Amino acid sequence: MSSHPVLPKRILVIGGGPTGLVALRNLTERGQFERVELVERRDDVGGVWYFDEPKNSRGPPRWPSPAYKGLIGNVLPEFLSFSQHPFPKPPSADQPFPTLTETHEYLRSFARPYLSSGVIRLSTEVVRLEEVRGGGWKVVVRDWNEGAEGKEVEESWDAVVVAIGWYDNPVWPETDGLEEVRKRGLARHAKWWQGPEGCQGKRLLVVGNANSSNDIAAHSAPLAKSPVYQSIRRPAFPGYPSLPDERIVMVAPVAKYILKSTPEGDKIDVKLTDGTHILDIDMVQVGTGYKPFPEFIHVLQRGDETQHTPLIAESTIPHRIPSLHRLILYAYNPSLAFIGYPMAYTPFTIADVVSTWLALAWLGETPYPDTVEGRLEFEKERLAAVEKQRAGMDNPSSLMVYNVLGGDEQEYARALKADVVNARPELAAMLPEWNDERTKHREAMHKTKYDALEYARTQKVVE
Repeated sequence: MSSHPVLPKRILVIGGGPTGLVALRNLTERGQFERVELVERRDDVGGVWYFDEPKNSRGPPRWPSPAYKGLIGNVLPEFLSFSQHPFPKPPSADQPFPTLTETHEYLRSFARPYLSSGVIRLSTEVVRLEEVRGGGWKVVVRDWNEGAEGKEVEESWDAVVVAIGWYDNPVWPETDGLEEVRKRGLARHAKWWQGPEGCQGKRLLVVGNANSSNDIAAHSAPLAKSPVYQSIRRPAFPGYPSLPDERIVMVAPVAKYILKSTPEGDKIDVKLTDGTHILDIDMVQVGTGYKPFPEFIHVLQRGDETQHTPLIAESTIPHRIPSLHRLILYAYNPSLAFIGYPMAYTPFTIADVVSTWLALAWLGETPYPDTVEGRLEFEKERLAAVEKQRAGMDNPSSLMVYNVLGGDEQEYARALKADVVNARPELAAMLPEWNDERTKHREAMHKTKYDALEYARTQKVVE
């Protein structure tokens, strides 16, 4: 099955986080399209880096960020810098990692010209994206600037970039008894963690040992009843540094949660996979990640193009946004693209090169397979490679999945940049290099983060 190249003139970007903003810039500045706009459902840009306080007044829905006050990132400024827009140097050499506020201010400054020109529309939610037979996309948006109920408007676009879909969908472990604990309000996901307030004197169990779980345990330990238990499947990867703390005890994975009533209120007994029990837990905090699930996208049904079907479903196994060429283009209709879909160590710079590649692809300057079968080959090969890796391990990590780049990040970005530079040699110096030297430099960042954590702890002791 062959298809003609997609050469759109009018493009809509959905999502005003880092990936959407850099996509808007690259489509605007590196493309020659008739119109490029961005819609963002919240009242400011920044995505997860925009922390907004709850408002008591009636108004549009809130889509709170999983960030929290006082958050300090784990990525150095040079890996957060979009091409031609360097991230400001941190004020302290001892704490070189940008804070939540500093990162949001950087994204705000990057977006400022597009906010001023009106091509970014805030408080505008996409409620349905529908493939049009014969070409283009019908986009139904709800404009929350039009009163408490919003106003639905239907728009038509040649091509659409989806730059959202992760943080609406927290992943919960499928552990016996956890659902009942959740219903009682005694288990919460990291998505809704806003700080350690409320855990004073309570017995706390934290599940997971990636960045969110490590932060929750570290911030809660001074307030919660000692020890804070942290349930882990394996020692943390080097990319998730945390300081040892005698108030935090690492324990085995949870096999079962047992809810019980006591004179002091509901408590939880926890049975671990090693056979031990932890009694009278007051609160469970789960930091087991997120999954992409853009359920608002509806595509033409293959075999019956008079009908629409959701692009993604819970039954999609393994879980992924299906049928993507190079984790970017929808194979059956390359006028739909995704930016920020794969989880990466350096998502800002990955989104920069991906969206540059996309801009040139939609101009006909960078090649991609001209058949559906050819565009599906990337997914087929990647699924097989991931399955082979997992089959060779006794306890494969939840990060060893289709949509996590992991060790493939360098080659993935390098190949995309090679396509870009072949079409536009002048972009070679603007985009970062992806090579062994840069990867080693990026991996050294984890030791730098550990040193910064030690420095912060020392400062607290001095104070």
